[in-house]
Amino acid sequence: MSPMTQPTRAEPLVVQVGKQFRERIANGDWPVHSRIPGEKHLAEDLGVSRGTVREALRALTMSGLLEPRVGDGTYVRASDELTGLLRHGGGTELEHVLDVRAVLEVAAAERAARHRTDADLEAMRSALSLRAGAERAGDVDAYVSADSRFHRAVVGATGNPLLTRLYDALRENVVESIRRTTSLPEEGDLNDLHEGLLAAIEARSPERARAIAVELADELGFISAVVDAPSDGTE
Repeated sequence: MSPMTQPTRAEPLVVQVGKQFRERIANGDWPVHSRIPGEKHLAEDLGVSRGTVREALRALTMSGLLEPRVGDGTYVRASDELTGLLRHGGGTELEHVLDVRAVLEVAAAERAARHRTDADLEAMRSALSLRAGAERAGDVDAYVSADSRFHRAVVGATGNPLLTRLYDALRENVVESIRRTTSLPEEGDLNDLHEGLLAAIEARSPERARAIAVELADELGFISAVVDAPSDGTE
């Protein structure tokens, strides 16, 4: 673990300290779910007052990165602010997760058909192979993991880093939504749709990819009205 550097006076100390704490989280020095050092230790390490450390920690708590636990210290809640904000304040209703998931995955399918690479296709095929194996074995955990991996590969194939970041921020909720909507071994129709989505993306057919993604959303009971909006019709 690299040592923290003492803040300068170029900007408020609280801002500088907060940046260093964010870096600790981002580079894995403070992993998600780990307990961070106490205020006294951090203040001594940085050569600042405990009040400055406390304010910096409070700001990161408000952004959802940290979670103070009474009598047990402060824990890392998320690796970035977007993920933290999505998790802040308790759980998310499954209905809302499915709604957002539908919007993102339909948009991703259409864009992936335009921008996918051979490496993206290989990632999707690998995920579907793992998914099929997990289904045959009746391994729900492995199935959920592989299914999530497939949809993440589709999003990654868009070449849009912001869309990917948004999806990654929802990843934990998406995985839980997959788990709660999975009924092994009754997944036959879904298997055909997943294979069809891969084929449409491989064929660079945005309209077909979008249509299959909408059908998948319908099969899974996603509720988004956005997926019913007409495509722009461009290939």
